[in-house]
Amino acid sequence: MYWSTQFPLKPMPKLPVITPQKLARALEKVGFERIRVRGSHYYYYNQRTEKIAVVPFHSKELRKGTLHAILKDADISLEELLDLL
Repeated sequence: MYWSTQFPLKPMPKLPVITPQKLARALEKVGFERIRVRGSHYYYYNQRTEKIAVVPFHSKELRKGTLHAILKDADISLEELLDLL
């Protein structure tokens, strides 16, 4: 693969290490509301986008893969998340 110098690559910001509580507050700022709780998993729903995001509420920070999957399900970019925190 050849790299083009015409479009320089920007470094992608790293995923932050955050707690489930901080992520839940960010989701609520965007318009998600908690619709149910099943065990330690909170289900958030956005009526405008009709997206569902499931946040596991454990005592530790969210792992990178879990955070990435939640952001993908909620259709939120990393830049949006950083602005909300």
